[in-house]
Amino acid sequence: MKYDYLIVGAGLYGAVFAREAVNAGKKVLVVEKRPHIAGNVYTEDVEGINVHKYGAHIFHTNNKKVWEYITKFAEFNRFTNSPVANYKGELYSLPFNMYTFNKMWGVVTPEEAAAKIEEQRKEIKGEPKNLEEQAISLVGRDIYEKLIKGYTEKQWGRDCKELPSFIIKRLPVRLTFDNNYFNALYQGIPVGGYTKMVENLLDGIEVRLDTDYLKNKQELDEIADKVVYTGPIDAYFDFSLGTLEYRSVRFENELLDIPNYQGNAAVNYTDRETPWTRIIEHKWFEFGKDKDGNDIPKTVISREYSSEWKPGDEPYYPVNDEKNGALYAEYKKLADKEQNMIFGGRLGEYKYYDMDAVIASALDMAEREL
Repeated sequence: MKYDYLIVGAGLYGAVFAREAVNAGKKVLVVEKRPHIAGNVYTEDVEGINVHKYGAHIFHTNNKKVWEYITKFAEFNRFTNSPVANYKGELYSLPFNMYTFNKMWGVVTPEEAAAKIEEQRKEIKGEPKNLEEQAISLVGRDIYEKLIKGYTEKQWGRDCKELPSFIIKRLPVRLTFDNNYFNALYQGIPVGGYTKMVENLLDGIEVRLDTDYLKNKQELDEIADKVVYTGPIDAYFDFSLGTLEYRSVRFENELLDIPNYQGNAAVNYTDRETPWTRIIEHKWFEFGKDKDGNDIPKTVISREYSSEWKPGDEPYYPVNDEKNGALYAEYKKLADKEQNMIFGGRLGEYKYYDMDAVIASALDMAEREL
């Protein structure tokens, strides 16, 4: 059997490209190393709750084309991301808005809040030299100490004074009572979970799970005219120039015999002493209801720990510093010389992509290719 396209990876990029290729009359085979489709947006049904196995994924976009495309494969609910910050038992509203400032300082009007921030920002004179100074120059010391410092240090595994200022060029500060985290026009979670959405994208397409492309490269390459590769670009070249670095995340999942653990989908723990960065309570992504609209008596929580990545771990966030950027540029030169190969997606392009941008990128590639 000969295929027009072999697609390596059944995540969002691979699934969207596969759908478009089949729609254009091409013969397609998708191979996936994991035992399941949907990549990192994979959701698994536990007691009627769609659990986000690789961390919380909340779809948000201003791209109308992407929204109209993806809603053909899933109906989205009206979930709004409004995380809560827990600092040693004090609860604050995120992103920083009037609820946050009222709780922090007792201010009531936007004018009072702006004056308080302005007064505290003055502490930093001249150009901020590191992340700590950058944050204080944007939002003042109180918010930095309680809501930024501990969380950021856990996330990066480094002191804020050692982190470059550019990591937080801006921090959203809203002088309104608006705690919708994203400024996106379209937002929600696919009803029935992301796995079902990706199943719909791959409907009628041949998919082989538990298939490691790099271990079977020669025989797989022979059965297809072209390969779309969404795995790690350095692994494709057998790490010949060195290993690209990532930050990783570890999850501890717990099924609890109670209907409500924290009352919100996401609670960030912003003190340094709590070892996890946040707790996700998955049922609230779908308002605590099962597919028939009934209240779910149990709950699943995931404690999230940020960790240094080592080869063999799940790669999550590319480390976009100069060293890794330069190394990727060298791999990109090698990739450009490959015949009949397309490198795409978060790992193939060593790029932090939101879901809508992955879909847009795959559609763009499909338009150029097909």
